[in-house]
Amino acid sequence: MNQSLALAIMAFGKSVLLTGPAGAGKTYVLNQFIAEARAKGKQVSVTATTGLAATHLGGTTIHSWSGIGIADYIQQGFFERFPKGKRDIIARTDVLIIDEISMLHDYRLDMVDEVCRTIRDNQDEPFGGIQVILSGDFFQLPPINHQNSRQGGFVVNSQVWQQFDPVICYLKEQHRQDDEELLGVLNALRAGTLRQSHLDTLLARSEVHPDEFEVVTELHTVNVDVDTLNAAKLKEIDEDEVSYERLETGPKAFVETLDRSVLAPKELKLKLGALVMAVRNSQERKYVNGSLGVVVAFDPDTNYPIVKFKNGKEVLMTPDTWELHDGGKKRASITQIPLRLAWAITVHKSQGMTLDTARINLAKAFVEGMGYVALSRIKNVNSLYLTGINQMALRVSEQARSIDGYLREKAESDAEQFAHLLPRV
Repeated sequence: MNQSLALAIMAFGKSVLLTGPAGAGKTYVLNQFIAEARAKGKQVSVTATTGLAATHLGGTTIHSWSGIGIADYIQQGFFERFPKGKRDIIARTDVLIIDEISMLHDYRLDMVDEVCRTIRDNQDEPFGGIQVILSGDFFQLPPINHQNSRQGGFVVNSQVWQQFDPVICYLKEQHRQDDEELLGVLNALRAGTLRQSHLDTLLARSEVHPDEFEVVTELHTVNVDVDTLNAAKLKEIDEDEVSYERLETGPKAFVETLDRSVLAPKELKLKLGALVMAVRNSQERKYVNGSLGVVVAFDPDTNYPIVKFKNGKEVLMTPDTWELHDGGKKRASITQIPLRLAWAITVHKSQGMTLDTARINLAKAFVEGMGYVALSRIKNVNSLYLTGINQMALRVSEQARSIDGYLREKAESDAEQFAHLLPRV
């Protein structure tokens, strides 16, 4: 299905699962739909399963929006204690977006459904009659089950899924990778048809190293490796250090929630020559989330950094603001220069980014889909420098593969059913 038909189906008012491989343009389509729906006067609640994904869309987490938090069950007295502000938002919502749906447990989708039906006093319709747009790729990071918590799986196993029965908008166009060789590896990972030739393609990139002056970021699977490398690299630079403190507004609890989702650090430490990454899209399109560059100067008037990005543009980086919204209400904000040190970043935090080049270490990959997420951040195989890989990095969930087959089949029939929504040419 192409993006135009997916947008038409959502505009028609249908609840949808928007899916497809990494780089297919899911976030672009979501942003287009959100803008169009709001222009028509609809109340759109934008959420995601993680705070990081939520900030990409300017929303909040589904856990916060629905009031379920980190609970595994809806406890007795839950609705009696339900905040009036959240109650009003849910009652007014016309459209609910839930992004990065692969990471949401099935039982939590059922909890969200129960909340919506109860608050809206509509037990007959899924989510109390709200149009729901789920977005994500089940081959990416799965729901995390902790040892002492309720165990769950993908949302297709939820009770509400059968009643909900969303239209499947499976995007197949490719808008990130421009290299058939890399696409072959990624498609083979998804299909479970990885051959020796694909492995040889990856392993060959472990024998290639960037030249001394090439701007490259590293992806690691664990936080400690990222923090250690960035601190060490900055220390190596024999220049004066300049630091920038974040400005935070709002109640502590909301600020802490937003803090977990903002990539810009509390204290940004930079030096002349530091390798940095933009962590926000530029409104003037001078850089995008994930663009790499080097600090080449500090503005003499403001002391803000001037960054030369890999696209050749030199940009004065001024503070930007992240906001936490609960429905249409602003709860907290964080203002900081939208940069972070970029010698290294975690695979988890790279999700949703497009990287110009990357040195990837998957030697400590510990969950299915992690290798796929990391390798799909780059545009072509010549942008990859592989420094380690293990067996787990080459695995994707067998259940995800089974689900994908079902989604592809249903998407074909759904595309035929709604083809009339597009004008004939």
